[in-house]
Amino acid sequence: MKNDKASQRHGLRAILLTASIVAVGIAATFAGARVQAAHDDVTPPPMPAKLEVSPLFKAVSVGHAIGTQDYICLRSGSSFAWTLFTPQATLFNERERQLITHYFSPNPDENGTIRAAWQDSRDASTVWAQAVETSTDAPFVAPGAIPWVKLEVTGAQEGPRGGDNLTATKFIQRLSTAGGAAPTTGCAVATDIGKKAFMPYTADYFFYELIKGHHGYDN
Repeated sequence: MKNDKASQRHGLRAILLTASIVAVGIAATFAGARVQAAHDDVTPPPMPAKLEVSPLFKAVSVGHAIGTQDYICLRSGSSFAWTLFTPQATLFNERERQLITHYFSPNPDENGTIRAAWQDSRDASTVWAQAVETSTDAPFVAPGAIPWVKLEVTGAQEGPRGGDNLTATKFIQRLSTAGGAAPTTGCAVATDIGKKAFMPYTADYFFYELIKGHHGYDN
């Protein structure tokens, strides 16, 4: 009788172990499918041809930015002008989960040159990029909105624990902008120098990586 009960317990444990393994395998399969689907579903909107990225690259993620474009009034030749000194924005996914923060900072790969930077909110990996093309084309860019921009990555850094969520990024596009343009008044005389203006804006940022199998490309 004891042997029968022991055999039943052994059989039950085996069934439960098998079920657990199968469940984990199914969960991993669906998780992988979700990740792949998320990558496959990143489709930038129509844009001016000069902002398009080479087909050697694929848009792998998009962040919806909410923040400000921050300006300071400075002397410009014999006049005065609002000058951008940094953006301050947070990028979210479709579920309103924070993904990335965006600002200006020194790029260590360019001896501290100030560049636009994006830092992953989970692993602190960071990329810096330089604008290579901009567009204010009326069919695409809304009135009063900052330009759409194509940027090429000029520096990348892993997070303090080796995080690399962003380090494979090669190009970034700023598209679907609203707001953020510099003020049209308030920077006209010497006493205005040093004034700051924080202009609310939204935009979509698309992040591109080199498609696997391609080891070189032309800009």
